[in-house]
Amino acid sequence: MTEQAKAASATKINPTQVLQRVIMPRDEDPLDVRPLYLDEPTNVHSHVSGRRAVTVPTSAKVSFASYFNAFPASYWKRWTVVDDVVLRMRVRGAGRIDVYRSKPNGDTIHLDGQVIRSPKAWFDVALTVSLKPFEDGGWIWFDVFTDDTTMEIDDAAWTTEQPLPAQTVAIGMTTMRPVDAVIALRALGEDPAVLSVLKKVFVADQGAVKVRNTPGYDEAVKALGDKLEIIEQDNLGGSGGFTRGLYEAIEHTDADQIMLMDDDIRLEPDAVLRSNAFARAAAQPVIVGSHMLNLQARSRLHSMGEVVDLGTCYWRAAPGAVTDHDFGTESLRETEELHARIDATYNGWWMCLFPREVVQRTGYPLPLFIKWDDAEYSLRALERGYPTVSLPGSAVWHMPWTDKNDATDWQAYFHTRNRLVLAALHSPYDVRSTLLKQGLKLSLRHLLSMEYSTVAVQQKAIEDFLAGPSKLFDSLRTALPEIRELRKNYSDAQVLPSAREFPTPTFDMVRAEQMLTPPTNPVTIASEAAKALMHNLREPQAATAERPQINVPASNARWFLLGNLDSATVSNADGSGVAFRKRDPKEFRQLMKRAVRNYRRLSAEWPRMQKVYRDALPELTSVESWRKVFENNG
Repeated sequence: MTEQAKAASATKINPTQVLQRVIMPRDEDPLDVRPLYLDEPTNVHSHVSGRRAVTVPTSAKVSFASYFNAFPASYWKRWTVVDDVVLRMRVRGAGRIDVYRSKPNGDTIHLDGQVIRSPKAWFDVALTVSLKPFEDGGWIWFDVFTDDTTMEIDDAAWTTEQPLPAQTVAIGMTTMRPVDAVIALRALGEDPAVLSVLKKVFVADQGAVKVRNTPGYDEAVKALGDKLEIIEQDNLGGSGGFTRGLYEAIEHTDADQIMLMDDDIRLEPDAVLRSNAFARAAAQPVIVGSHMLNLQARSRLHSMGEVVDLGTCYWRAAPGAVTDHDFGTESLRETEELHARIDATYNGWWMCLFPREVVQRTGYPLPLFIKWDDAEYSLRALERGYPTVSLPGSAVWHMPWTDKNDATDWQAYFHTRNRLVLAALHSPYDVRSTLLKQGLKLSLRHLLSMEYSTVAVQQKAIEDFLAGPSKLFDSLRTALPEIRELRKNYSDAQVLPSAREFPTPTFDMVRAEQMLTPPTNPVTIASEAAKALMHNLREPQAATAERPQINVPASNARWFLLGNLDSATVSNADGSGVAFRKRDPKEFRQLMKRAVRNYRRLSAEWPRMQKVYRDALPELTSVESWRKVFENNG
């Protein structure tokens, strides 16, 4: 068959019937992403000749039981109208194709197979699988076995015979990192299938260096054409940038779906198509979230699904979710925990899709600048009957949050204030005692670690929460400058490039090593805490204010070590800098008194604050309020 005839034949599959294409790594992807696409023995290396084409070598077995190419059947069974899936592909060569499924416990069952004897001509394969047994978990995949010739696979996809509506997507991206944003834009424009469903891409450009002035921007414009619109606005944080994308898509397009996407990602473009297909097939409107893969270790699944624990008002991995799993060392087939279906209550906005109806009925995000806006939005949508599904096989690579200092740096303000806002709006429990105990324990831990700036911004966050929601929109522009100004007063917030910027430490390294053993039971924890507390109430040795006692890596910066020192240089989480922390008994006492006062007040005023924030919610999330913000763009 000629290439022209082959291409014509391939177009027979209606694009609206494609649920998930079988894909290969892109040319620019590093080799360590390969286990996400192919499960190969160590002595077999298939030849990838394109995004949709792969050749399996002779006398080999290659499995497509991989993160991106196995079909997450249980999610489609639970949430969509699809009853059966059809594996369609074009092959050339000799061997066998076998289709398997898994149970929720990871057990494997052979379903169907076909012998291929077509070494010269292209041969069409169609194998149908029912989704009936997949309520609680399970994937579907295929394996390829070759004889004494190779087998070429082209244009493979998991499809449906059921009619699904065609729907378009508008993407909203917010950026402070124009280089990353341009890379993502170019990835969106490189795939004709992605472009075919793409209505518009809105980029809320909030950085000092503009996207328009970034190398590669012209190529992005060429690829996306008039689908791309750059909106330069004040830095309104993630919530202001993402809301701008939702606002523009709802107010100025007829797109059926709106997808929010971070700038600092590496995109698997097919994730756009998979989210789009899932939302089109959903039995009811659902928010479709994508997983997070680790940008630093590309074969690792970092986040599979998350929930908010409304009793403690913290986010956490969803029950049963696997975190930080390396497909390079353990394949999907081998990992039993990945086969049970999990339920999430929200998905981070590194990549998340919303049907138009969800936004129109739920309203816009809260003006929180950053942190908790994504979790709050999904909880609010769920209260209106719109669940969130974190969809396996739809993912982007993103910097893992384990490599960020966002619980202790300036972002600690937004973590604290916005968590309280979410709790006031959505927790059905009386969380006053929990907030009091957690808050005081956390404050003491930071103070023992000489993180005075962290406690200071957390206390400001509580005070601003107690002041009510009337200043939230103003704080989109004012909060960050205020926090940065406040942190200038604390040495633990002043970061230099390396410990070499400071004098050599004086402390006994052997003793420091002995102090790293964490207390493990309530009695020893209480004893160590009391010892550290007494140490922090005494005056430090004068010399330690000029010369650190010890250099502490981020992984060892624990209260039971730092609480017994007078000073230390401490690395930040990503290793890019070091701060000189110095013990200050006066600051310790003042901040602890302030924390006790604020948490007692928070507990006493909690019922009133719940009512105040709930009454203000319609105005905080209305199109009229956000329109004023955008019209006041500086």
